[in-house]
Amino acid sequence: MTDTILVLTEDTLAPVDIDHLLSLHEGETLAYHVLVPADTARNLLSSLIDHLSLGELHDAWEDVLGREPEPREARADAEQQLRGSLEAFRAAGRQATGEVVDDDPLPALRSAVADLEIREIAVITYPHAVADTFHRDWASRARDELRVPVLHLYSGTSELG
Repeated sequence: MTDTILVLTEDTLAPVDIDHLLSLHEGETLAYHVLVPADTARNLLSSLIDHLSLGELHDAWEDVLGREPEPREARADAEQQLRGSLEAFRAAGRQATGEVVDDDPLPALRSAVADLEIREIAVITYPHAVADTFHRDWASRARDELRVPVLHLYSGTSELG
């Protein structure tokens, strides 16, 4: 069975994200499985601080107004992000599978680690000031709970989270 890199992302993977992932294992034949959570529940304070720290005033205002997506809308967005990520893998000459998961991705990560030959988990997110600082981000939680190496990259960059 082929080793699998489990990729958890909160948005469509950019070509640069795919390039970074593939460069980690040049010359190896690996499977990639992408998980995209349907973001239905946000922590208002954390989200507000994240947007303000990145200078995203419009998004911060949307958070204050409580314009969170409905579950159906959040799932449709996640499905679109998943399709885009799988297309990005294909454009790079690699095949990948994937699925949309619940808002908290830890149960899906646990299940994938139990069911697949997971070599490592790559978590690709935007910076989240509060969660990253207090190690409550997805990568930190996965490191605490799972017995698999976890790499946290910030989307669109080569910066480690």
